[in-house]
Amino acid sequence: MKPDYVKPLDRRHGRVELSQGAGGRAMMQLIGEVFARALGNEYLNQGDDGARLPAPGGRIVIATDAHVVSPLFFPGGDIGCLAVHGTLNDVAVMGATPLYLAASFILEEGFPLADLIRIVDSMATAAREAGVPVVTGDTKVVEAGKADGVFITTTGVGSLREDVDLSGAHARPGDGVLLSGPIGDHGMAIMSLREGLAFDAPIVSDTAALHGLVKTLLDAVPTIRCLRDPTRGGLASTLNEISRQSGVGMVIEEAAIPVRPAVAAACELLGLDPLNVACEGRLVVICPPEQEAAALAALSAHPLGREAALVGRVQADPACFVQMRTRFGGRRHVDWLSGEQLPRIC
Repeated sequence: MKPDYVKPLDRRHGRVELSQGAGGRAMMQLIGEVFARALGNEYLNQGDDGARLPAPGGRIVIATDAHVVSPLFFPGGDIGCLAVHGTLNDVAVMGATPLYLAASFILEEGFPLADLIRIVDSMATAAREAGVPVVTGDTKVVEAGKADGVFITTTGVGSLREDVDLSGAHARPGDGVLLSGPIGDHGMAIMSLREGLAFDAPIVSDTAALHGLVKTLLDAVPTIRCLRDPTRGGLASTLNEISRQSGVGMVIEEAAIPVRPAVAAACELLGLDPLNVACEGRLVVICPPEQEAAALAALSAHPLGREAALVGRVQADPACFVQMRTRFGGRRHVDWLSGEQLPRIC
């Protein structure tokens, strides 16, 4: 029997309805016309409750992340591409090659279908450009006022070679601390939009998939100790995490840390510290001192690492303090955030 005729979704003026999360025909229509249309591939198109996938070689790395950014659309990206990039990067900084993504959507009743389609299309483009398919997913719809539009959770699966061993516990005194580019772009792009700030040079999110940059780096320098992407809490929290894991301290140089002038101006205007502002397309690298030059060269040769810099050094310190040598020659303690400096940024 042919299925009853179902009127196509009103992609321009339609809104998400509770029935589209109830498991019936309305939900299947939403999945087909919005998600499968944009994200479809040989695995997702199996249409089962999970995906049957080829077994990867080497060890398996899994990372999962929830995305609740507000606003949903911002200069340089949106929650869709951010959900892809954020999880791919969590897999990549383990030294793994990302292979597959799973995605879960919590939609709010009344959310515009046009915005949902825009988000899913952005997600599909990011996944396609990264070469990592979304192979399975789930959708739920909650009552109006319960979800602030849309929340997305993504899980990534990657393959890790047996000879790669990266960890925040591997930093050693004398190691160099490298950054792949300027900090604070993502967080300040969102904050500037919220506050209605405009600058001669617009602040654009740095959201990007880093696995290509990581591969370039590891191919050139197989002795890297640790990789991290400085997201929530920014560079300050990332370095404190590594220091605590490894039982070491760090000294970073204020003059060496790249910050775009517009980001620095926005931070000064709003009373924020760039060290605490999130990035979504930057890499923190800890490597042995004899490999610093090779690591910088490898980063700088990649489009996402052209502004890479050596910004500090690991030192012995049982207190595990992170310090910054200021432009005036003094030192200040770089501590963890005690609360949330910028809410809902990723």
